[in-house]
Amino acid sequence: MSDAQLPAEQFAALSAVPRIIHGFTLRVPGIEMSHDKADVLARLDSVHRSIRADHAVSTMPFITAQQIHGNEIAVVNVSPSADKCFADCDGIITDQRGICLGIYVVDCCAVYLVDPVRSAIGLVHSGKKGTESGIVPNAIKAMTVHFGSRPSDLIVQLSPCIRPPHYEIDFAGEIVRQCRALGVNSIHDNGVCTACDLTRYYSYRAEKGRTGRMLAFLALDYSSLSSPAR
Repeated sequence: MSDAQLPAEQFAALSAVPRIIHGFTLRVPGIEMSHDKADVLARLDSVHRSIRADHAVSTMPFITAQQIHGNEIAVVNVSPSADKCFADCDGIITDQRGICLGIYVVDCCAVYLVDPVRSAIGLVHSGKKGTESGIVPNAIKAMTVHFGSRPSDLIVQLSPCIRPPHYEIDFAGEIVRQCRALGVNSIHDNGVCTACDLTRYYSYRAEKGRTGRMLAFLALDYSSLSSPAR
């Protein structure tokens, strides 16, 4: 199978961190797309479940957010016993091992947050509106409050997302600027535009709404990343 056909891609900055499990699913050939998000997610569900199984997270509680283009962050500080979707939220943070965070994106950016010192993670949906309202800074500040994370310890990874000239603003660039302003040093963005490669990614703008979704997933393995300095 060629790289362009892989069902999920990974990011070097996150792969280098022990005990982190992550992925970003790609376009799935042969599945009819729809204008309705719920319908297309149902069609993609079995494939996404299979990809999660390939990454050994399918048996973990799957924690997602409703994603309303807002800036609210859900905090998971007790390990749930079942899958859960947080209403009215666009980001999730946790220090619990053995649960899988999930965010669905098409042209918006999935932002992965990893604190290898405090063994905490976050996953954020940030498009134009979410970026303007500061959802990524909100998530970083929430990790500081709830888990004692320091921005200078964080690893931030941006997923592929739509970018100029296919979109009128560069919200990925603004996310990077917001993170730097908070003191994050390790910020990674491969600069890939979803609208530029429809063989690999879905794009709401390029496909005029009749499209699929990529799943970003992130988990702390059952073993801790390090001994947290509490």
